[in-house]
Amino acid sequence: MRITTLCYVEQNGKYLMLHRVVKKNDENHDKWIGIGGHLEEGESPDECLRREFREETGCEVVEPRFRGLVTFVSDQWGTEYMCLYTAAGLCGTPGACDEGVLEWVDKDRIGSLNLWEGDKIFFRLLDENAPFFSLKLRYEGDRLAEWALNGGEPHFLKEPERDG
Repeated sequence: MRITTLCYVEQNGKYLMLHRVVKKNDENHDKWIGIGGHLEEGESPDECLRREFREETGCEVVEPRFRGLVTFVSDQWGTEYMCLYTAAGLCGTPGACDEGVLEWVDKDRIGSLNLWEGDKIFFRLLDENAPFFSLKLRYEGDRLAEWALNGGEPHFLKEPERDG
């Protein structure tokens, strides 16, 4: 079982995002995600978020807000619990990141990026300023097969039609 954090800093209608293009064998390769990573032994999610933010950006995160718990279930990677945060800002100027390219992205452009399908659901919840939420996302390979919000009824997604 893995526990991770992920944070989106929001400023001037943009989110600070990480385009994961550096690491080989990265389950997030070529995806756009927030800043975060895995909890270390004895670390709280808040401590992990601050440490990972410093490591990946060289900056301090300002006013992080715990927005939701996202449960990822995957037939390839097992189960992961992700603590999702937003933040009011950062202290410093982001530097080079050894995991990808950091970029400020207009919020209205987010949907056109190479995202995990489930990320689009939690971006909608963030945009709607939803109260704290629990979101379960079940993947079959790279395809989102099912999702459920706050323990509600699951929403099943149809498998894409194949040519031929």
